[in-house]
Amino acid sequence: MGNLSSCFSGKEEEDRRAGRRRKVQRRPSQAQEARGPPGSSSRWRRGDRSLRRDKLEEAIIHEQALAAALFLQQQGANGLLPVERSSSLRYPVNSAPGGSKNALPRSSSSRARSLTDPLFQPQELVNQDLKIDDLETSNFVLVHGGGFGAWCWYKTIALLEEVGFKVTAIDLTGAGIDSSNTNNITSLTQYVKPLTDFLEKLGDGEKVILVGHDFGGTCMSYAMEAFPSKIAKAVFVSAAMLTNGKSTLDMFSEQVYVGEAGPNDLMRQAQIFIYANGSNHPPTAIDLDKSLLRDLLFNQSPSKDVALASVSMRPIPFAPVLEKLCLSDEKYGSVRRFFIETTEDNAVPLPVQENMIKVNPPERVFRVKGSDHSPFFSKPQALHKHLIEIAKIPPLPPG
Repeated sequence: MGNLSSCFSGKEEEDRRAGRRRKVQRRPSQAQEARGPPGSSSRWRRGDRSLRRDKLEEAIIHEQALAAALFLQQQGANGLLPVERSSSLRYPVNSAPGGSKNALPRSSSSRARSLTDPLFQPQELVNQDLKIDDLETSNFVLVHGGGFGAWCWYKTIALLEEVGFKVTAIDLTGAGIDSSNTNNITSLTQYVKPLTDFLEKLGDGEKVILVGHDFGGTCMSYAMEAFPSKIAKAVFVSAAMLTNGKSTLDMFSEQVYVGEAGPNDLMRQAQIFIYANGSNHPPTAIDLDKSLLRDLLFNQSPSKDVALASVSMRPIPFAPVLEKLCLSDEKYGSVRRFFIETTEDNAVPLPVQENMIKVNPPERVFRVKGSDHSPFFSKPQALHKHLIEIAKIPPLPPG
C-alpha cells in the first residue's frame, strides 16, 4: 500500500485528499433543508404560508357571499328560504391512519374562521348531553329583523341543524327573496303573513321555538297572540319586546339618550325615508344608508358578512312600525319568553334592551358579550349556546 501511495505526484496527492474531503461532506437532510439556514425559523415560514392561505380563503368566502346574495335576490317569491346544511365535513379521529385516540375531530370547511370565531367549537361541549328526542320541541323558526331576510341566519341554521334540530327561516313580506313591493305593505298583518301562514299549517300538538331579532320581535309578538298553543318558547334577540298598546316606533321614541355622538344619533343619520306616494303623504318605507351599516348594525361582525348584508338588505315597511299591538295575558302572556342581550349594540343599545326587560319581564335573560346588533354574524357560537340552553329548559308542569 505504501508503494501505491508513492505513485501520486504532490499535486495529485493534494487533489486526491481534497476529493476525499469533498466526499465526506454530506448533503443536508430534508429536515435540515426544511429548517433553513441557521438563525431562521420554520415556524415563521409556516405562519406566512398559513396567513397567505387564510387570506385566500377569506377572499373566496367574500366572493361566495356576494354571489349567494345575488342569486337569492333573483329567485322567485317564496315566503320560506330553504337553506341547505352546512358544507362543513367532519372526520372522526380514527379515520386518519396513525391518529391519536385523544385527538379532537378535525373538520374541513369552506368558511374561513373570522377573528370573532373561537378556535374550538363550543357547541361540541354544549351539545354533549343534548338529547333531541327528550326536548319539548326540536323545531326552531327564525324571524329576521327590519331590512334583513332569512339569509342572515345562515350560521345559526347550520349550527342548529348540525346537532339535529329542524330549522325554518322565514322571509317576511317584502323581505329577503319575497318579491312584494315594500312600499305597498300597509299593515302588520300583511307584513307577518308568511309567519302566520307557517304556524297555521302546523299539525295539532306541534310546537316550535320562535326566535325573533330586531323588528322581528314585534312580528313574533303578533304571532304569539294569534297562535299561543303552537309556540313553546319565544326568544327575543335584541328584539322589540313590546307591551300591550305599544308600537315599535313607541319603543324607539322612548330610547334613553346616550350622548351627542351616541348610537341614537347614528340611527337617525342612517335612516332614509321613502315617500312612494309623494312627499305630501306619510313615508311608505325606511331604508338604511349603506355607508353606515357597519357602524350601526355590524360593528363587531366579519367583513364577509357585512358584504353579504350590503347587497341583501331591503327597505323596512313603515306602516307596521307605526302599528300598536293588542296583546292579552291569556294568549301572548301564556307563551314563555326569553331575552338575549347584545352588549355592543349600536342599533338597540343595551340600556334600551334593559328597559324593555324591566317593563315587560321575560322568564330569563341571557347575554352575548361583545356582540353587535347582529349576534348571528358577530357571535354565532355564543348565540347558538344560548338557544340550546333555552331549548333544553323543560316544559312547565300543567296547571
